[in-house]
Amino acid sequence: MQQNRTNRRPLRIAQITDTHLYATPDGQLLGLNTRDCLEQVLQLVRQDGPFDLLVASGDLAHDGSKAAYLNLREQVGRLGIPAYCLPGNHDEAIAIREQLDSEGFHCVRSHLAGGWQLVFLDSTLAGEDGGHLDASELDALSQALDSHPDLPAVVWLHHQPVLMRSPWLDTMAVDNPNDLFAVIDRHPQVRAVVWGHVHQAFDQQHKQYRLLATPSTCLQFLPASENFAIDEIPPGYRWLELYPNGELQTGVARLEKIPGRIDLSANGY
Repeated sequence: MQQNRTNRRPLRIAQITDTHLYATPDGQLLGLNTRDCLEQVLQLVRQDGPFDLLVASGDLAHDGSKAAYLNLREQVGRLGIPAYCLPGNHDEAIAIREQLDSEGFHCVRSHLAGGWQLVFLDSTLAGEDGGHLDASELDALSQALDSHPDLPAVVWLHHQPVLMRSPWLDTMAVDNPNDLFAVIDRHPQVRAVVWGHVHQAFDQQHKQYRLLATPSTCLQFLPASENFAIDEIPPGYRWLELYPNGELQTGVARLEKIPGRIDLSANGY
């Protein structure tokens, strides 16, 4: 990780995403045991810590089961830091709120910490793989940012709001990204928009803010692929350091190797 470039301690955040846990501990996604993958990534988080909080940005359960969310609570809870959770297209909306909004786990609209505002959006559409931000989400984002104009902010969601140059994957992006960026562009305090869903790293500067995607804790998608394809690189997580002066530093940390063998013949899941 980069060395601190300010004299004040940053807010340190670990982001995990697309954990795809199952009701049973032996559940596998294309050959990978997702529970074991998450445990190894969380061990990396422990080694790189301490962190002040964790953001889990959707597709936390592959089957939407209560047991899968309890598995997540068990594993992430061992970190001993607050966890902020938002849903993905594989999640079950009621179950995720029932299981991940108490005792150190939070499903909230926004959170203030370290002189920053974190805003969490729900980009899911019931029964759909793609994303959408309805008027209520966009209004809530605008109101949250209006309420703290002097605090630098990070906006989190599950689906990608920009195209990833993968035609198959971009059919599952946010379908109204211009509405999102119209709100963000009215609020110059936003420093980053961060998402999951795409199972790959992405980092691009756009106007005054960064656009950031984070690898899955299990299998990875091959960037810029025409059709569904797996990237044979290890899983990981994203770390962010948010400084009181509005500076943001971030990077991706990965395991040394893939924890298992992936079924590379699969054409989707």
